[in-house]
Amino acid sequence: MLQTHETKICMVGDALSGGGAERAHASLSKYFVSNGIEVHNVIVQDLVSYDFSGELLNMGKFKNTSNSLFNKFKRFYILRKYIKTHKFNYILDFRMRRKPLQDILIDKFVYKAPVLYSVRSSFIDWYMPKQSWLTRLIYSKAYGIISINKKMKVYIEQRHGLKNVINIYNPVDLNYIHQRLKEEKEMLNYKYILAAGRMTENIKQFDILIASYAKSVLPLNNIKLVILGEGEDRRDMEKLSQSLGLQEHIIFKGFQENPYVYMRDAFFFALTSKFEGTPNVLLESLACGTPVIAFDCFTGPSEIIENNVNGLLIEDQDVEKFTEGLNKMFSDQELCHSFKRNAAASVDKFSIEKIGSQWLDFLKIQNI
Repeated sequence: MLQTHETKICMVGDALSGGGAERAHASLSKYFVSNGIEVHNVIVQDLVSYDFSGELLNMGKFKNTSNSLFNKFKRFYILRKYIKTHKFNYILDFRMRRKPLQDILIDKFVYKAPVLYSVRSSFIDWYMPKQSWLTRLIYSKAYGIISINKKMKVYIEQRHGLKNVINIYNPVDLNYIHQRLKEEKEMLNYKYILAAGRMTENIKQFDILIASYAKSVLPLNNIKLVILGEGEDRRDMEKLSQSLGLQEHIIFKGFQENPYVYMRDAFFFALTSKFEGTPNVLLESLACGTPVIAFDCFTGPSEIIENNVNGLLIEDQDVEKFTEGLNKMFSDQELCHSFKRNAAASVDKFSIEKIGSQWLDFLKIQNI
């Protein structure tokens, strides 16, 4: 039975700032509201920088410095009361879920509506317990488990025996990106390639990117490497750049609220991740008309990059081949220009309109 436009959705996430999962949450909130759905956003951390739509319950504002057991129960009670009061039609959970006991309590005693649990990375232990019996206990009765790529869907099904997994990709809001591209950015008096991401737990492997860049022809041709993002690993990456004598060539710009203007002006975007879900930075770069090069890690890049059409896929974790790819992207200008021509059209299937429509279909909500 189709839901009407009076449908109420609660979207629960870690934050509305910082990464691809959070940006997908924010984009979907805007899409749902534009389709007449009442949206409530609940976030665990007091971090908001992305544009979003709907009401906001910022649980991070209730967390004290001690994070005592009493404070945890207080937040648990606030969330339970909020969800009970609003009588949502659906709950969409985008959080990392790394505490099985807490997640059992939330699933059994807080979520009082059909729940969709999103898995955002091929390192699925961040989202469901290693023990399959425990994963099935929490997730087998959910309305759906959302895998953001096809390979990960198969992996979850095979590893944990779940029957309610569906593939819906991360969306990219093309209209929003095109609007942000009209904004001005600082004038950079140099040519550069770009990388971006959180500098935590070395997931993006910026050290590998820096080492590969150092061995490439790019520094010799005065093509700099600009890195956007923050995290506890940033200082180590800066030290590595200095140890290689490349502190003048590798530029750390920190977190940028509008990364698109940097993507647009880059020669190309480079990704050396250890693992991914559906890397939004690749989608966004291509939407800006900028080709990409990436490791073909277990999931993600291969469902975005068509090798030698909109960019280069490099054998997973082969640093030497990645360096060769950097050289090829720079030296073969005709090839790189053909990548640019194909870039924007290649992400059309990931548009917020098409991905949002898939969400509405799965939730049986009639598009107004």
